[in-house]
Amino acid sequence: MTISEDLNRRFSPGPQLTFGETADGLVVAAIDTPQASAALCLQGAHVMTWRPKTQAEPVLWLSGLAKPTPGKSLRGGVPVCWPWFGPHATDGALPAHGFARTVPWRVAAAGVLGDGAVELALELVMTASARGMWPRRVRAGLRLVIGETFRAELTTVNEDDAEVVIGEALHTYFRIGDIAQARVRGLEGCEYLDKVDGGARKRQDGAIGFAGETDRIYVDTKAACVIEDDRLRRRIHIAKTGSRSTVVWTPWTEKADRMGDFGPEGWRAMVCVESANAADNRVTIAPGDNHTLSVEYRAENF
Repeated sequence: MTISEDLNRRFSPGPQLTFGETADGLVVAAIDTPQASAALCLQGAHVMTWRPKTQAEPVLWLSGLAKPTPGKSLRGGVPVCWPWFGPHATDGALPAHGFARTVPWRVAAAGVLGDGAVELALELVMTASARGMWPRRVRAGLRLVIGETFRAELTTVNEDDAEVVIGEALHTYFRIGDIAQARVRGLEGCEYLDKVDGGARKRQDGAIGFAGETDRIYVDTKAACVIEDDRLRRRIHIAKTGSRSTVVWTPWTEKADRMGDFGPEGWRAMVCVESANAADNRVTIAPGDNHTLSVEYRAENF
């Protein structure tokens, strides 16, 4: 029996959720309900696609060059950054954004809720490599509810005998019509660290528009955000709890070309708005305690 056959036997509630495998042996979950379609790779607990059936275009952006590959993260969807965000604080040789997005996750539970949405609970597998990077007795879990709206809860449980400090983010790539015709509202007046300007601390004046590379960590904010997309005539609403940072990122043309996995002009059709705990807002978790970062996304046309 293959891994995917075993998962279908144990966890599939029916055609709404099925498991398959890539040629490289990675397990991918396919979700298809009257409400929405989605796909998720168990490596990294990486939600790759999500499109409510009310939308002509996906709400999540995935690079046309993206292919699930063992040990590598995907460009697009919802990468899970954990247990640190950005470069490691003391060891530059460790992978940026932690290891959660490149290690296996296991299925803990799955089902269909009363409203027809698919629920999926996943647990991070602390491989020997991961323990070598972070030798703490800490568990991470991700609960997903995928339907007309998208809900995700990233929970960290500290089973160690000392406190732990984590950085984290749901590094979501949103599909838009054209970055030059999109803006992000909700962070007006917030302070941010401008990584394009050497980390200078600034204050946001008005909505966030885009005319070049943008890489900002908005700190000390629990605010909900809205992506207004004039090209697709759509608003994407982003609500969050357990998060005090929001990261807004677009690489623009030169950086995207250097990165090599966006595809021709792919960067124009995406913007990252990431619910996070980063920089000033890293989270300290006491022994025996836990912390949950949660998001909810919904899309509406105008």
